[in-house]
Amino acid sequence: MTSTPDNQRRVVITGMGFVTPLGDDVDAVWARLLAGESAIQPVTRFDAAAFATNFAAQSADPDLCSLYECAARFADAGLNSRLALAAAAKAIRSAGFGDPADAAFPIGRACAAAMGVEPGRFGVYLGSGEGVPDTANLFAANIAGWSDEAGAIDDRAWAGAAHALLDPVREIEQEPDAVIQHLAGVFGCMGPVSNCMTACAASTQALGEAVNVLRAGEADMMLAGGSHSMIHPLGMTGFIRLTALSRRCDDPITAARPFDRTRDGFVMGDGAGMLVLETLERAQSRNAKPLAEVAGFGSSADAYRITDIEPAGKGAAAAMRACLQDAGLDPAVVDESGRPPVHYISAHGTGTKENDTIESRAVHAVFGERARDVPFSSVKSMLGHLIQAAGAVELITCIKAIETGWIPPTINLHDPDPECDLDYVPNEARDLNPTGGVQVAMSNSFGFGGQNDTMLIKQFTP
Repeated sequence: MTSTPDNQRRVVITGMGFVTPLGDDVDAVWARLLAGESAIQPVTRFDAAAFATNFAAQSADPDLCSLYECAARFADAGLNSRLALAAAAKAIRSAGFGDPADAAFPIGRACAAAMGVEPGRFGVYLGSGEGVPDTANLFAANIAGWSDEAGAIDDRAWAGAAHALLDPVREIEQEPDAVIQHLAGVFGCMGPVSNCMTACAASTQALGEAVNVLRAGEADMMLAGGSHSMIHPLGMTGFIRLTALSRRCDDPITAARPFDRTRDGFVMGDGAGMLVLETLERAQSRNAKPLAEVAGFGSSADAYRITDIEPAGKGAAAAMRACLQDAGLDPAVVDESGRPPVHYISAHGTGTKENDTIESRAVHAVFGERARDVPFSSVKSMLGHLIQAAGAVELITCIKAIETGWIPPTINLHDPDPECDLDYVPNEARDLNPTGGVQVAMSNSFGFGGQNDTMLIKQFTP
């Protein structure tokens, strides 16, 4: 299916699915986001009472037994895999390939064949993090019993406990690559397979690289997105030590407040988002209805510092500019309705002092005097930060914005930071239908180590 020159191959999104702290039904979650509902609450997965941050946005652990006839193979799977498999099932169903909850749904190579795609032309690209390290948590909980009065570890006690606690199968299942193996095995993906370990930018990068695989003619269909959970003692401790998490334990529901002067850090979340990407030619061959078309992708690296993005926003701006160039759009040129060429930006918008200010500077640098004309909001104010799954989930909200003409708010924004002076859609959703709806949407994802990725999607027109 390569009659179109490779560099002109159009890529469309034909399926989407997610598991989020607000639920796993895309339309229901979209309604809750437009209503400004927050999913943030005290942590229930472990006893976090003594933690400096004891709240998060937790997704429900999916019941895979109701999704796949071979669910027994996932008995030891990490939460990262379970979230991804549940989101993928919804994306596959959304794309019109049948329901993995149906006992007759094929598994493995038969699945790809049933979808009408050659297994070698069907790939998986993810931004997936680790699962919940059970053994590490057991060690953390029991380490006091292996120490002497001076705090030194008794090597024999440590070795004996390690031998007793270690479950090699469960440990392997927590690895990020285990997610890819499960997805490829279930859906018969024998084409390009990769996992992007670029922190908070990972799933947007995975989606962008999957698009490039399709454009290059190396596959006809890709299952792409991200999955992650760090809501466990070690995961939360790390970010607490970095002073990156909000500490508003007295009022968790208002703790995520991107762009507000009083913001004090992000709120940990977890979940998964998966999308089905196809060449337009393949989608048309099976009479699929595209949800949106991928218009552009841009990527850059700050090479600045391991935990910080470059203060002037040069790397973030470079990713946005590259994305716009890939889409053939000039940010200075208005469209037929007199609006900038991008009608909505889904912000990375974490709620940390540095990120929000720098991202705002980058938008100013790219859009110039038109920057304040682009609605720019952060759903992390409601969903928390889903880390490596964030970009994929947020791209799905962009698809819904294009579909409905509505854009979600940034909640808890009551005292704007003077350095954050864009249109952040504060506290209430906005209907853009009277001014032409949302035809083009951009999604930003910026990660530790200075990885920056931006994707642009547009309303599909044949």
